[in-house]
Amino acid sequence: MENIQMLIDGEWVGSEQEQWIDVLNPATGELITQIVRGNEKHADRAVEAARKALKSKEWKSYKPFQRGQFLQETARYIRENAQRLAELESTDIGKPSAQAKGDIEAAARYFEFYAGLADKVFGDSIPIEEDLLNVTVIEPIGVTLHIVPWNYPIQITARSVAAAIATGNVVIVKSSEDTPLTTNFLAKWFHEKLPQGVFQHLTGYGAEIGSALTSHTGVNQITFTGSVPTGIAVMKSAANNVVPVTLELGGKSPNVVFKDADLERAVPVIVNSIVQNAGQTCSAGSRLLVEETIADELLEKLVEKFKTLKVGPPANNADVGPIINEKQYKRILEILGSVDDQAKILVGGEAVQVEGYENGFYISPTIIEASDHDNSFVQEEIFGPVLSVVRFSDVEEAIELANATEYGLVAGVWSKDIDVAHYVASRIDSGQVFVNSYGAAGGVQMPFGGYKKSGIGREKSHLAVQNYIQIKNIAIQVQL
Repeated sequence: MENIQMLIDGEWVGSEQEQWIDVLNPATGELITQIVRGNEKHADRAVEAARKALKSKEWKSYKPFQRGQFLQETARYIRENAQRLAELESTDIGKPSAQAKGDIEAAARYFEFYAGLADKVFGDSIPIEEDLLNVTVIEPIGVTLHIVPWNYPIQITARSVAAAIATGNVVIVKSSEDTPLTTNFLAKWFHEKLPQGVFQHLTGYGAEIGSALTSHTGVNQITFTGSVPTGIAVMKSAANNVVPVTLELGGKSPNVVFKDADLERAVPVIVNSIVQNAGQTCSAGSRLLVEETIADELLEKLVEKFKTLKVGPPANNADVGPIINEKQYKRILEILGSVDDQAKILVGGEAVQVEGYENGFYISPTIIEASDHDNSFVQEEIFGPVLSVVRFSDVEEAIELANATEYGLVAGVWSKDIDVAHYVASRIDSGQVFVNSYGAAGGVQMPFGGYKKSGIGREKSHLAVQNYIQIKNIAIQVQL
């Protein structure tokens, strides 16, 4: 595969004089490609080009419905190239091909959804007095920066870029150094179809080019998905320039299972919520809170199911793919190796050697039961296929435990009693709560974001356009 260049100001940047970063396949440990190690000079050039494009007559001449038409074309382009994009996503992240295909379809749906909203973002007229015409006008916020993580690169690129373009902004995307392939693929499409500088794709390390971009005075808005410490750093950097941020920072999301729950229905959903993408999902159902009277029965079913899961590369049609890189792989194994007498590994907890893929980063799906909800396995985001379990005795304790972490992104409530389900759902501090389910195939139409340290603001749904607009009030005094 050819090396990946950056797209800056309508040009592909990546000469022999640049510094390069290796991108490895997590399933095999082999080199996939190299990306440019972007720096402050690259960031300056990209922001300057973005500001120029924002003010250009060419981009300003795009009517809202024309932006919508372009986004519809992008959705069609993604679907036409779905097989190739899924292969790239699987190679980059190591996720099973079926999951990668789902990501590609979700990306297409984001562009489709915001295409429909492009000409439906309205201002208001406000009655003040008889001879004063007062209206609000919606304008693009300007240069938007999108810092994309490695776990769902095409989905997370699509969900914020589509909303930003729909509302007339210009876009700079900074990919994770681990997973640049699908965003580079889309960059070639944007390069061909949009005016120079409207869409730019930068690569490199977060501490280098990422920091240069988040602190740049020419950036008007930042959307970041990643860890809490990095999100805090982004927010501090943005604060120096009084730039608004949209942050999605992860979670320790619970499935809360009551004694009357339909376990046959719940088990496959609970399993999928933690092993999808090898548990490397911000909204993973990484905590299981189960009523003690059915705990043994549920855990027996879950352990049995975990033992049947196939770990391996996409080529093996596995259920659970590799961990993204060696650093994260070693971190998870170190955490699992620290289990003490306050917790018990019920299944898994080990590195897995896959024949023919000995250099890949594989970990067996793991269930840990903790005696105390304050246990680190229950509190900390592990970001791997590790499910932490705690028992509860009644509804009030279930609510208390569900809220007893610093996160609040997603939750699942399992009960046949609608009164209990609604009571609990309304009292969980979480941006999304699912009842007798968990997740919704991308949930494009659903507002997504967290309480507490899970983040600030909402992505997805019609509400996401609010991240990318500013409101101007115009008052016209009528005199005859």
